[in-house]
Amino acid sequence: MGRKKNKQQNSSAASNIDNSNDLDHRVSTHMIVDDNETTEEATESSNVEVSMVEEFDGSIIGCDKTSADYYFDSYSHFGIHEEMLKDVVRTKTYQNVIYKNAFLIKDKIVLDVGAGTGILSLFCAKVGAKHVYAVECSHMADMAKEIVEANGYSNVITVLKGKIEEIDLPVPQVDVIISEWMGYFLLYENMLNTVLYSRDKWLAKSGIVLPDKASLYLTAIEDADYKEDKIEFWKDVYGFDMSCIRKQAMMEPLVDTVEQNQIVTDCPLLKTMDISKMTPGDASFTAPFKLVAERNDYIHAFVAYFDVSFTKCHKLMGFSTGPRSRATHWKQTVLYLEDVLTICEGEALVGSMTVTQNKKNPRDVDIMLKYSLNGQRCVVSRMQYYRMR
Repeated sequence: MGRKKNKQQNSSAASNIDNSNDLDHRVSTHMIVDDNETTEEATESSNVEVSMVEEFDGSIIGCDKTSADYYFDSYSHFGIHEEMLKDVVRTKTYQNVIYKNAFLIKDKIVLDVGAGTGILSLFCAKVGAKHVYAVECSHMADMAKEIVEANGYSNVITVLKGKIEEIDLPVPQVDVIISEWMGYFLLYENMLNTVLYSRDKWLAKSGIVLPDKASLYLTAIEDADYKEDKIEFWKDVYGFDMSCIRKQAMMEPLVDTVEQNQIVTDCPLLKTMDISKMTPGDASFTAPFKLVAERNDYIHAFVAYFDVSFTKCHKLMGFSTGPRSRATHWKQTVLYLEDVLTICEGEALVGSMTVTQNKKNPRDVDIMLKYSLNGQRCVVSRMQYYRMR
């Protein structure tokens, strides 16, 4: 994707920070994080009811287009399923969880939420599930029925076409709910609430949800070349000022692969979700963070990624979508900063991230970042808004 950088380049940037007196700068912006918020120790995440929809500029091109309009249609095409099935980290983890922990599935009634091609249902049927109800709203449900028949599992798997909130299951409760609900930035597409709805309506008291834990992490990266190519490009396009598009580009997080050597800070936990216990409102939250620089460098963006865990297995299983792990189709989520920060080893970038469903388009995610750095060579405090759509 053109953002690869070797270690020599990174060390060169760090060396320039060490040796240049010209890099000191003070960014004059309105103070967002006050003295009480600018703490050295980040506290535990707290849930909030907060709406940020008023903060977003309705004049942005295409803001009336909703991801919900295209959501189910997009999953009707085989291409997106091919990408997910070929994501070995994703699909093999689910397969291993089921095959190596058959005791969780054997002789159990299973609900597969957002079944797609039915691959998870097929895994469950193969290890002896009593019955699997595979719910899929897109037209891929028709293909899933053919796939189930072609593989001889029609007597074990029932494919139900429709929204989970609108269908009726032939049984009053299920023993297991399995779903691959995670979106970009973990929460994009808001499928988590569909899983929670299914849990509250059909899961037996002794039942389990697979996976049952998801954690969101945050770090900061050096990304000068790619930011120049994707963001600053709009300032001068063949001699013309197109900065109005830059504003939109800044507000839309970029889903892309980040190289390990771009990481400047540590990668602390931002938020953990217990899918077996959480409420739908818990997916909207404000979490404080403290990112400590591991070297002298510049910071151009925050990067978010997630881990998923299956804690009910014989031994803990799961996977990470982080930049230091094997690549997945989720990649990472890059949130570019208005400022270029100069940070020295040991200095802390502190702040908070607020995440909410977009009120108009609930499958979209609104993100508000407050960040502050009080370093030797850079003092800045700012608030930025983003929207994943």
